[in-house]
Amino acid sequence: MGARANDWLPSAAYLYALTLDGPALAWEYLRRNPHYRAVYGRHVLGSDDETAYAACWGLRLLEDPTRDARCAQPVWLPDPAGLPQLHPDAAAEPDAPIFALWDMPGRKQLAHDGQRVLLTAYRPEGPLRAAFSPTLEHGIAYAHGVAAGARLRERWRAAAATMERFDSYYGRNATRSEDARAHAHAHGRPDRIALMHMRSLQTLDGLAAGATHREVAQALFGAAMVAERWHDLGELRAQVRRLAHRGRALVEGGYRRLLQIEAVRDGRLN
Repeated sequence: MGARANDWLPSAAYLYALTLDGPALAWEYLRRNPHYRAVYGRHVLGSDDETAYAACWGLRLLEDPTRDARCAQPVWLPDPAGLPQLHPDAAAEPDAPIFALWDMPGRKQLAHDGQRVLLTAYRPEGPLRAAFSPTLEHGIAYAHGVAAGARLRERWRAAAATMERFDSYYGRNATRSEDARAHAHAHGRPDRIALMHMRSLQTLDGLAAGATHREVAQALFGAAMVAERWHDLGELRAQVRRLAHRGRALVEGGYRRLLQIEAVRDGRLN
């Protein structure tokens, strides 16, 4: 994608970034990488070399960079930390949760990576992601799993919250507590890290469209504040520079860190 004219000016156009999780933010930065956009434009999707070119960017398949995180579904390689995997449970307990994909509230997207079906369900409290076996059918009990190997314990902890959310939707004894938590989250104030990412994305697009640092600051903080507080060594100019530096670091490869749960929580950007 590329910022054109004044498309980047309204901050409201970036509010969706406040609800994105790590994999979605990673995509927002990758799709702003001009080299990735060039690769996508040169190579025909479905060609023999698509997988090799995609792997260079941490993807299993090339994803269209004109699609933002609200409609794109990039398939990451390797999987994001904590991505749970759902399989048929051949030894299910009587009260085991039953898989019913379309009973889950929220907008859903599905993608097939050649071996598994990848689900993204968009909820007010943030996306819910999982990979499930093609043999997992509607109405049968399921079991959770995570990829084996190094850092298994960390991946399991990262996946635990997502697995609990799935069970709250599908468990026979589910309550409305999940919806109550989602409602509270959706109406809460955005945290500092989410706001920083939103402003970084807007800053990158403004600079790509040819805006000056001062013009970017006016879009981020308002013309009145800039008129009062802007000068060469001032804090506003320093903030724009930091946002640009962090954003470029993520665009140029740091986006891979956002696929790790710990990086998203503590705000590490590069």
